[in-house]
This record gives sequence, structure tokens and C-alpha cells, in this order.
Amino acid sequence: EIMATPYTQVLPLPRHQHFPKPNPISKTVINDRYFENHPLVLLIDKCQSIKQLKQIHAYMLRIGLFSDPFSASKLIEASSLSHFSSLDYAHKVFDEIPQPNLFSWNALIRAYSSSQDPIQSILMFVNMLCEGREFPSKFTYPFVFKASAKMEALRFGRGLHGMVVKGREVGLDVFVLNSLIHFYADCGCLDEAYLVFENMQTRDVVSWNTMILGFAEGGYADEALKMFHRMGEENVRPNDVTMMAVLSACGKKLDLEFGRWVHAFIKRNGIRESLILDNAILDMYMKCGSIEDAERLFHKMGEKDIVSWTTMLVGYARAGNFNAARSILNTMPSQDIAAWNALISAYEQSGKPKEALSVFNELQLIKKAKPDEVTLVCALSACAQLGAIDLGGWIHVYIKKQGIKLNCHLTTALIDMYSKCGDVEKALEMFDSVNIRDVFVWSAMVAGLAMHGRGKEAISLFLKMQKHKVKPNSVTLINILCACSHSGLVEEGRAIFNQMENIYGIVPGVKHYACLVDILGRAGELEEAEELINNMPVTPGPSVWGALLGACKLHGNLELAEQACNRLVELEPENHGAYVLLSNIYAKSGKWDEVSLLRKRMRECGLKKEPGCSSIEVHSIVHEFLVGDNSHPQSQKIYAKLDEIAARLKQVGYVSNKSQILQLVEEEDMQEHALNLHSEKLAMAFGLISVAPSQPIRIVKNLRVCADCHAVAKLLSKLYNREIILRDRYRFHHFKEGNCSCKDYW
Repeated sequence: EIMATPYTQVLPLPRHQHFPKPNPISKTVINDRYFENHPLVLLIDKCQSIKQLKQIHAYMLRIGLFSDPFSASKLIEASSLSHFSSLDYAHKVFDEIPQPNLFSWNALIRAYSSSQDPIQSILMFVNMLCEGREFPSKFTYPFVFKASAKMEALRFGRGLHGMVVKGREVGLDVFVLNSLIHFYADCGCLDEAYLVFENMQTRDVVSWNTMILGFAEGGYADEALKMFHRMGEENVRPNDVTMMAVLSACGKKLDLEFGRWVHAFIKRNGIRESLILDNAILDMYMKCGSIEDAERLFHKMGEKDIVSWTTMLVGYARAGNFNAARSILNTMPSQDIAAWNALISAYEQSGKPKEALSVFNELQLIKKAKPDEVTLVCALSACAQLGAIDLGGWIHVYIKKQGIKLNCHLTTALIDMYSKCGDVEKALEMFDSVNIRDVFVWSAMVAGLAMHGRGKEAISLFLKMQKHKVKPNSVTLINILCACSHSGLVEEGRAIFNQMENIYGIVPGVKHYACLVDILGRAGELEEAEELINNMPVTPGPSVWGALLGACKLHGNLELAEQACNRLVELEPENHGAYVLLSNIYAKSGKWDEVSLLRKRMRECGLKKEPGCSSIEVHSIVHEFLVGDNSHPQSQKIYAKLDEIAARLKQVGYVSNKSQILQLVEEEDMQEHALNLHSEKLAMAFGLISVAPSQPIRIVKNLRVCADCHAVAKLLSKLYNREIILRDRYRFHHFKEGNCSCKDYW
């Protein structure tokens, strides 16, 4: 079909152009570029579409020009690296060449290294070595290193490094060594990257830029800035790419003063200005919290793109100025999906999931824009925060209907959403349905089992993960230690913690120590927990002292609780939770004078207890209740239901747990009334009114559920024959037929 179409219909050539047939190539002809000036070969560079290229391919086959290695390699180059490239077509053409030259191999290796399937680049390289006709050059290695970095193939990359060292001339090439530095930096091996840099006989500005950017993106901002200073000492002139790397380091270090100096340095030294560099300065100012500097630069910028507008939007949102962020979105010349994602993500990460979902709904209903993978991940995270399983399930169905391919990001978000919405079985079903699972997918499922008190299953999955050759990361270890904590698996938790460095190669951090303190504390091993804290190789953080304080509340150790609270307040003076926990311990012991003193101290410091808030989703609408709330439209029915509940509880002989009353309330009936107004009880009453009997009542509490509400939920599940799933700040509580799956820690 291609050969039947006259080339003159699409190519600007005379209608009767005659292409000479090539003379048979003598065995004595060595020149690989024999036909480089042939009209068809010259025409390849003028192609504007794959259709034109295919027509030239057809004529090359007709006149026998395709058998010339150089001519065939030009066809490979155009089909794999041009703006209209087609890798599938390029590979098919390549497979038809009897003896492809090095140029052809390099073209495909390069093209695949930038594709979505970089493993093909590595396979092409290996095939070239196996055939043995061509050997890698300085134009081969950089792109194989690039593919290896994308695949995080550290072992393979190290093997390539060995080949480069043995290659003498290749081993001295700056282009090759720069790509090697980039490979090690991308794989997180900054020591090895720096060693290559130090051993280079000749460095160019790209060498310095690669090393500075490697340090900046690897979380070593100080080292990046030191490299920049050293660059000046060695009289290497920085360029715009250098400055972008340095600005990135300033943003990560939150060093506004040096960031301003860098901005002035750019102007003073005539560094080539560009939109990309302006955006990097803008981003630095926003990350360092200087909205004024960012606004000043933004208004001076002659040219702005979507990155400029989105940077301002995200900066305002991070600063909590959502009105300004929304204003930026409304005034943007073009609102692409990235801008909407930025606002949805900002709301979600700022603990405003309802607002995030509101913007998500607006995006679909009003703007009629199609959400992408990032939008869906952010929306699922917001659903997880709210416990909005109906909307989360709708998003899952949407993904299926739209034929969106599930990658590890979406899979992780779905598992997290179902787990946090109380349906761990659905999360497990999601986990089992996918074939590709990275460390984040496994970690999310371990966390899901942990928060539902299924510690032994979490450990079993953790072991299965290792059998599948997936290496646990720091977060995985935190999740499995939490599983041990919530399920009372003390010995298992202690063993996993002790194996962290030797078996998993992870040095325990503050959060891992906090988990072990929590495991020991819940089990009543307070002395061991205190000894562990005193012998920590790192400074105990707020999470460590918070875990100890929580254990002291559980076991009534007042003396140790006071010590833990004092240390916690030293680290976080505005942590109202520490005062509340100690106040709870005093109240439980009847020490009301101490409670009053603590309350007075909180008032003097301007601290307020976070109000209890419980939410419940009914027909895809999330309803929120505060303590003693009467703002709900069905408030009258809710309080009538509460009276009915109280009467039925009295009939079965239930007595309220008045140790949970943190105010000094002497009258018996007032104490009971105060307990009945807890937000989770209001949510349970509304659930009994509104949720179909066949469906579980799912409630999310922002604080820890109190012992009285826990006991009431257990009884209500029996009295009303309902399944109640209650998620508090720390874990899930499943109530069914008067039983609770969780272990009582009150």
C-alpha cells in the first residue's frame, strides 16, 4: 500500500524525479557512509510525518538502498528520535537490517532510554554485546546509564561502570562520566557519585551541575551549597542550570537569606535569564515562606507559563491563604488539570478533605474536565481522611469505566482509602487483584491490616513481601511495628525492631523507637520503655514522649506521666494534646486541683483543647458532629434517638463510665448528660436513623474514642443488631453482636 502511493503526493519533489539504483558494493569498499549523499537518504531529514518516512522506506526497499548500513541507520534515527517517532516501527525496521551498525544500535538505545519502557534500552545494549559485531562507544554508555537510573538497576549500573573503567578512552570521556554521576545520584548513591566526580581528570560545568543537583535532590542541601562555593573557588563559571540546582537546595533548606543572595548573584553576573530560571526563583521564595518576594517577582515577570501560576497557587495554599490560591486559579489564562490538582492536593495535605472533594466535584460537574491520575490519587486521599467510602468507591468504578490503567500510585491510594474507610476486606481484594506491587503497595496493605488490629496477618504479609523479593523500606517497618502495637504482639515487635539494621539494612529512626516504646508501654513494660528512651542513640522526639505519656495514662503511672509531659512540652510548647493527656490522668485519679492548674496553664499559654468531631457518610454526603452539637437539620430526631438509646441502655443495666468526665461535675445526672453529648454518640444516633439496617454504620473520630463511647458502641451493636465501625485517631474498632475485634486499652 505504501509503495503504491506516489511519493510526490506528500513530498516536495519534481514529479519525474529519478532515484538512481546503487551500484553493488565491492567487498573492498570500507566506507560506511558510501551513500550519505544519495537523494533518498538526504530526503529522510526533511520528513514531517511517519507516513512520509514509510514511503521513503518503501522506495529504499524497491531500489535496494535499504541494504546499505548507513542508509538504514538514518531511517532508524528518524523513526526513533524525530518528533513523529514510532518506536515500534523503528524496532521493526531495525530487526530487518542484517548487520546493523553502531549508529543504529545507539539510536534505539537512546530512544528507549527516554521512553516509558527503559528496560528495552538495557536489553538492546545486552543484545549488542551478545552479537559481538559492535562495541559500545562514548555515545552508547550515557543512555544505558540513563535507562539504568530509571529502572533503579544499581547492580547493572555498577557493572557498566566497570566496563567504562576498562574502556580506557571511554573511561576518560566527560560526557560518559557525567552520565555516571547522574546515575549514582538518581539511585541515591551520593558517595559513589562524589567519588566519580573527585576522580575525574577533566570536569565541565555539567559535572558540577550534576553533583550539586544530586546533593540537592538527595536531601543534602548543605553539601549542594558547599559544592557551589567550591565551584567559585575553582573559577568555574556557573550557568542557568547551576543556579536552578542551587535554588532547589535553598528551597529545601528554607534558607531565604541565601536564596535572596543567589537571586542577586544571577542579576549581578549576567546569568542568562529564562522563564525556567524565573520559575525556579519563584518556587524558592514560596518554599522559604516569603510570599512578598514571590509576589514582587511574579508581577515583574514579562512571560508566565502554567508553572509560574501553579507555583503561586501552591505557595498561597501552603501558607493557608486559600482565598488567594482560589483567586489565582480563577485568573489563570488557561486552567489545565495540573492547576486543579495543585489546589485539590493543597486542601487535602492541609487537612481540609471536604474542601478538596468540593473542588474535585466542581472540576467534573462545572468545568467538565477529565481528571488524571494525580487528581484521582488526591481525591482518594481526601476520601480516606473523611472515611467517605461511597465517594471513594465511585472513584474506583470511574477508574474501571474509563479504562484507566492501575499503576502502583493508584493501587496504593485505593488500598489506603478502603482501609481507612473501614473496609479492609475490600482493600485486601484490591491488593490481590493487581500483579505489579511495589514497596508502597505492600506497605499500604500492611498499614491497613495494622490499623484494623490484624497484627498476625500483617506480619504474615510482611514475610510474604520478602519472599516476593520486595525490600521493606523505613515506612514498611513503621507500619509493621504499629501492627504489633495494636495487636499486643510484644515479642514479635521487639524481634522485628532488633533485626532492622542487620537484616533490613535500615537504621532505626525516631518513629521506629516511638513504635517500640508504644509496644512496651501498652504491655505495661514501662521501665523497659523508659530505659529504651534513655539509651536511644538519637534524641527522643515528641512522638517518643507522646507514646510514653499515652502508656502512663493506660496504666495510671502518674510520676512518669509528669516527666513525659514536661519533656514533650519542652519540645512542643504548643502541644495541647500533652496537657490534655496529663489532665486525663489527673482526672482519672480524682486529682481535680491538678486538673484545674493544668487548665489554667493552658489558658495562660493560649492553648485550647482540640474539639472532638465525628463524621459519618450517608448517601455520599459527609455529616459532621461536634460535642453537644445541635446544628444538624435532623437534630430533633437525633436527640430523640439519644433518649431512646439511654433508656435501652438503662434497661440492660449499663452504668456510664464517669471517669471520662474531665470537668469537675458533681451532680450525677449532669455527669451522665455530659457523656451523652460526645460527638461519636451523636454520630451513632444519626447512623441508626439514616443508614439502612443491612449496611454498617461507619464513623470517623478526630480524637481517641473514650472508654464510655467504646462500651456504648459495643452494646448498641447488640441491642440494635447493627455493625458499627468506628475509626479514631489511632485505629479502628469493629463492633458486632456485642463484641469488639479490638483489644481494650482503657
